[in-house]
Amino acid sequence: MKLRKMIFILLGILCAYTIIAGFKTNDPPTKAQLGEKLFFDPLLSKDRSISCASCHIPQFGFADTLAFSNGIHHTPTKRNTPGITNLSGRPNFFWDGRAASLEDQALQPIINPDEMGLPIEEAVQRLNDNESYRSYFQQLFNSPPNSKNLLQAIAAFERTLETANSPYDRYIAGDDNALTPSAIRGRLLFIGKANCNNCHSGEDFTADRFKNIGLYNGTTLRDAGRFEATKDSSHRGFFKVPGLRNVAVTAPYMHNGMFKTLKEVIAYYNEPNNIVHDGINRDLSLSKPLNLSKEEMEDLEAFLVALTDDRFKLKDH
Repeated sequence: MKLRKMIFILLGILCAYTIIAGFKTNDPPTKAQLGEKLFFDPLLSKDRSISCASCHIPQFGFADTLAFSNGIHHTPTKRNTPGITNLSGRPNFFWDGRAASLEDQALQPIINPDEMGLPIEEAVQRLNDNESYRSYFQQLFNSPPNSKNLLQAIAAFERTLETANSPYDRYIAGDDNALTPSAIRGRLLFIGKANCNNCHSGEDFTADRFKNIGLYNGTTLRDAGRFEATKDSSHRGFFKVPGLRNVAVTAPYMHNGMFKTLKEVIAYYNEPNNIVHDGINRDLSLSKPLNLSKEEMEDLEAFLVALTDDRFKLKDH
C-alpha cells in the first residue's frame, strides 16, 4: 500500500510539473511572439469578432482575398488590404503613406471605426484586465500593458515577416536552374522593355515612392490617395508603390482591388488607356503602350510568380 501511495504521489508531482512546464513553454519569451499572439487575438476589436489576422491572412502573404476587407459589423474598409511581408525598414506605410513607423501602422486598424473600432485606451484596459497578458507585458517590458508597448509588440512581430527564400533569390545567388526559362525572360522584360524596374526597384521591389498610375479620375475612381494624407493638390491620385515580393498570393491588386489577377495588372500597364482612359495626371512613363506580346506578358507574369517565398504555396502555378 505504501509503495502504491508513493507511486500516486510521484505521479501527481510529475503531472503538476508537466502542467507548470507547459505554462512556461506557452509564455511568449520574446516581444515578437507576444506581438504574434496579439495579432491573432480578437480581443483587440470592439466586439471581439476579428483580429489583425482576419484581414492580414498568413497564407495570402498577410493580405486579404477581398477587394475590401470586412471590419466589425461587416463594414467594408475603404482600401484594399496590402500584404505586410518585408516591411522592415520601410519609411512609410499605408497606401497614402500616412504612417511613418510600423508602430503607428499597427495602431490605425485597431482604432479605425470601420476596422477593429476599439479606442486604444479600451484596448489597454482589456489587456490589463487579462492576467496572462498582464504577466507577459511585465516580463518583457517591465511594465503593465500600455499603448506604447502594445504597439511595440505588434510591430516586433511584423518585423519578423521578412521573406527571402524564393526562386528568384536562389537564382541571383547562383542557381541558374531556380527560374524557368519563361521567368528568366520575364526578368529581362521587367528591367527592360516593360520598365517595371522604374518604380519597383531594390531588394523588395519598391523604391518607397508614391506614383500616379492613372487610377484616379475624380468620377468613377474617386480615391485621391496621398492627397488625403497631405492635402497637397499635386498628390491627387498618388499611391505608395508596393513591394512585389509574394505578389502572386496577394490578389486582388491596387488600392481598390480592381484587378483580380496578375494578368489583369500586366494588361493594364501594357495599355492603360484601354482600361482607364481618363486618369488625371497619370505618370508620363505610362503615356505610351508597352506593346508587349501575349508571350511577353506571360513571361513577365512568370517572373512575378517567382518572387514568391517558399512559405507560401501556390496552387495555380
